[in-house]
Amino acid sequence: MEYERLGLVAGIEIHQQLNTSEKLFCRCPTELRPFEAHNGEFFRYLRATESELGEIDRAAREEMKNLRKFRYYTYDSTCLVENDEEPPAPLNPEALAICLQIAKMCGMTPIPQVHTMRKLVIDGSNTSGFQRTALVAVNGTLPNGGAIETICLEEEAAQRVKDEVFSLDRLGIPLVEITTSPCMRSPEEVQEIAEYLGMVLRSTGKVKRGLGTIRQDVNISIREGARVEIKGVQELDLIAEVVRREVQRQQRLLSIRQRLRERGASVSRAPQDVTALFSHSGSKILMKASRIMAVTLAGFAGLVGEEIQAGRRLGSELSDYAKKCGVGGIFHTDELPAYGVTAEEVSALRAEVGAADADCVVLVAGDTRQVECACQQVILRAEHALEGVPEETRKMLEGGSTSYMRPLPGAARMYPETDVLPVPVTSEFWEEIPRVELLNAKAERFRREHGLDAAVARQMAYSEHVMLFQRAVDLGISATLAARTLIATLKELSRDGLDVRPLLADRDREGVPVLPEVLQVLLGVKDARVGKEAVPDVLRRIIQGESPESAMQAVESTAAGADLEALARSIVRERMPFVREKGMEALGPLMGVMMKEVRGAVDGRKVSQVLKAALSEALGEK
Repeated sequence: MEYERLGLVAGIEIHQQLNTSEKLFCRCPTELRPFEAHNGEFFRYLRATESELGEIDRAAREEMKNLRKFRYYTYDSTCLVENDEEPPAPLNPEALAICLQIAKMCGMTPIPQVHTMRKLVIDGSNTSGFQRTALVAVNGTLPNGGAIETICLEEEAAQRVKDEVFSLDRLGIPLVEITTSPCMRSPEEVQEIAEYLGMVLRSTGKVKRGLGTIRQDVNISIREGARVEIKGVQELDLIAEVVRREVQRQQRLLSIRQRLRERGASVSRAPQDVTALFSHSGSKILMKASRIMAVTLAGFAGLVGEEIQAGRRLGSELSDYAKKCGVGGIFHTDELPAYGVTAEEVSALRAEVGAADADCVVLVAGDTRQVECACQQVILRAEHALEGVPEETRKMLEGGSTSYMRPLPGAARMYPETDVLPVPVTSEFWEEIPRVELLNAKAERFRREHGLDAAVARQMAYSEHVMLFQRAVDLGISATLAARTLIATLKELSRDGLDVRPLLADRDREGVPVLPEVLQVLLGVKDARVGKEAVPDVLRRIIQGESPESAMQAVESTAAGADLEALARSIVRERMPFVREKGMEALGPLMGVMMKEVRGAVDGRKVSQVLKAALSEALGEK
């Protein structure tokens, strides 16, 4: 009810990497490489270009305030297309087919002819200064009654190594972008819809898995606030918290606006040079600066230092804007004296600029060009505070708070890509796109058909090993055993530092198709060659270099060496009072003792048979 009262409106954009063999506009592989494997590098300066109407996008214009030199790592697995030194190849048909499959699962209408566009991006993440993107389908449905507005196919950005250094191994991986309508009214609903769309994407079995392969951008506004886009939410569990914190931020900015208006606050548009005041300051930052300027914010005292989000203040917002010009940040009198600045210096500053007690003074230090630019940015953000909440693109910080990135982009950001031909989507092609069973439906089917516990069935359906599970069941292997092995046993082996990937491979080193080794072991259990309790030991042996056959034989030899019959007689003989009291009902408790002795190396059915014979023999002698 609280969020309904506040008029919360939210929508999301899901960006998911597709698990294709080749990139979207070249034939390079889509595997990430260690940064140290790069075999070359080059440098690039990026500048904004005008749209067809002669306009420069406002977000790109802001990025140009600080001209940066970007450095790119190349690999033996990247090519001239990633370097932006060769025209792109035609749109990857495999990626388009997966994108259309997702669109069909969402009840969308395909675009008859897919045109690739250029989306201006000059933050260094694309060597070309733009990201190629293509609209594929429109008008889908969501479980909450809302809509999926569009689904696009675009190229993934380069991966940031650090600061202005990027790695080109990720650039160009096919990426599907799903954009919803603003149809969500609570933080929990946003997270639920993001989870649903993630489930739809994973249902295809053709998306990449792991941290960084899926990202959510959340668009949020409240009544009297503004639309704000928060980019790069990678953790599903944080989405609701991100929404809650943005709502809090907008509420507090609106509260600050109200108090500023009551105070008759204003912003001086004429920064003043105060370099001489700090020529002997104890602040290392101010001492090193060639230029220090002050911006007076009349009526802002106490509000610049006010918290608007966990770990964030209005001063943090002013600083974010200033940093776009290359300065390290700002000082302001709500937080001074501090950082080596004395109370006497603050008093002298106020006197120099004519600031009253109700005013806040912001200091910007750096070289002349940076400082002049940063002062204008501080003035711009302070004027936004008088208006309320500015429209912005923001990035998520640890915990769910956010910081300013750039203004929301406008229509001037997009223009046609002339190097990639349009791709027709005929009705025949659309009809041939197969429908896929959703993972939630698959989980229910596993529970119903295989008798799995509901939680286990869901884990198995959502697992990356679901196809192996289906193969195991088709081979007649117990569904419970297969699920336990693929969900729990492999995870336990991984926690022990063992590489389980060779157990799952369906091709040998020469590329010849083979039955995955984990399935070979499970077939051994099915054929009573080895006990199900011995599966972890057998798999461990295989990882350490033994073949499945020799590993199972070694376990069988261990079991044979135990002399089951002699062991069973010994166990019964040592517990004769209990056996006389319980009779054949002693079988159950003694099975546990027997299985512990053979450490699961023998199939339980065989152990039960031998122990039952020993009990019968002992009770007959009584």
